[in-house]
Amino acid sequence: MSVGNRINLASSLMTELHEQGRPRPPRRGRRSRYIVGILEYERTTLAWKCSGLDTAGLKATLGPSSMTLGGMLKHLARVEDYWFSYALHARDTATPWNTVDWKANPDRDWESATEDSPEQLFAFWRDATDRSRDLVAEALTDGDLGQRARVPGTTASRRACVGSSSQ
Repeated sequence: MSVGNRINLASSLMTELHEQGRPRPPRRGRRSRYIVGILEYERTTLAWKCSGLDTAGLKATLGPSSMTLGGMLKHLARVEDYWFSYALHARDTATPWNTVDWKANPDRDWESATEDSPEQLFAFWRDATDRSRDLVAEALTDGDLGQRARVPGTTASRRACVGSSSQ
């Protein structure tokens, strides 16, 4: 899908903006537009919260948690790729996710974020969300999100894949 088509898909969802410029999910129309609108709202919320942060800001933790916003960016990049590449279309995940032994280290995305610059973290996340938008648009051209996901052995719908990615 071309960048123009991806932008048109996203733009069609952004009919009303929140005070921070985040798109409000559409109040009318197909359920798939609403689900994708919620996902775009969550994505723009993360971008807004992380915008302008330097390395120290992305590595900062609160209280006893080791969670960081940098870790969240990298983790959500992995989540985007898993749900939209693998679960939605039964395709291999992209690099670097396909090079990690997730059984040996299930928190590798969170932990390795401290090794990455803010530019790298945002690039991981932006690249993953761009791929995801293309893959959702592709799924919508194949029909609606009520169809079965393509992962062998699952009974989940495409809607469940898109909805799960935003949780």
